[in-house]
Amino acid sequence: MTGRIQEPRRHSARKGPAVMLLSVALAATPAVAGPADTYFERSLVAAAGARCQMFDAATAHALEAGVAQSRGAALRAGSSETELSDRRIRALSQAGRIACDDRELSVVAERVRSAFSAWARTPRMDFPGERSAWQVVRSAYASQSWRVRQDGDRVIFGFAGAGTGHTLALAVEDEQVVTARLIVRDPGRAPSAWLARAGMADTPPASASRVFMAGRGRAVPETLNERGGKLFRFSTAAANAIGQLDPRERFAVELVQPNGATRVVTLGAGDFAAARAFLAMGTL
Repeated sequence: MTGRIQEPRRHSARKGPAVMLLSVALAATPAVAGPADTYFERSLVAAAGARCQMFDAATAHALEAGVAQSRGAALRAGSSETELSDRRIRALSQAGRIACDDRELSVVAERVRSAFSAWARTPRMDFPGERSAWQVVRSAYASQSWRVRQDGDRVIFGFAGAGTGHTLALAVEDEQVVTARLIVRDPGRAPSAWLARAGMADTPPASASRVFMAGRGRAVPETLNERGGKLFRFSTAAANAIGQLDPRERFAVELVQPNGATRVVTLGAGDFAAARAFLAMGTL
């Protein structure tokens, strides 16, 4: 039997084929499925796979990237956060009712592994950004390199590191900058996405934002920016905050001079969460 995963109706727990065959295309949204449907399907497979321990860590990260990617596509296509939240709840509920030895689930899991085996060898990929793309490079180098990056106005932002390690970083061409702050919408104070329109600020007001301070600035390695400047690093919590944003939202980095003068650079959240999950699949 073939077809698409259907959202739950009135199935008895663990009776009948709880999952129908699904051709999982992790790297792209299938043309036949609507973006919200794809989000539901990938959420269901990821949840069922995690509960039944069907995938290794790298494959699980690939599924995570697929879920985040389809969420972004659905939001851009006009789905609301409420609709997607409802679909995710339904997906998790249905995943909890699937028997781990379900034959159809086993077939789906094998298709996921097959799709992953090809995707796992992909060293580079671009993920959509609100203003410019997130470029991901999974190759590991002995010197400092950008693993995930988005270029802005005389800045580069993303994950940088040597070997298999990396942290959230900001390269600024201006050597006079002494402090950098990351400003992101605070969902605790502003639960709805801030979607900038004509006449609106790019980012929420301070009362609806949270600020992450960078560590001490150091000279940027030439391998990260041949034009020189300063390199600032941020915490994992800062990366998590960006990953929680609606992909259509923007966030800002505030650059502070010794005299207190500031310059604000706005960047787009885009599919940052998907790019991060793709990187987490491991180095090549």
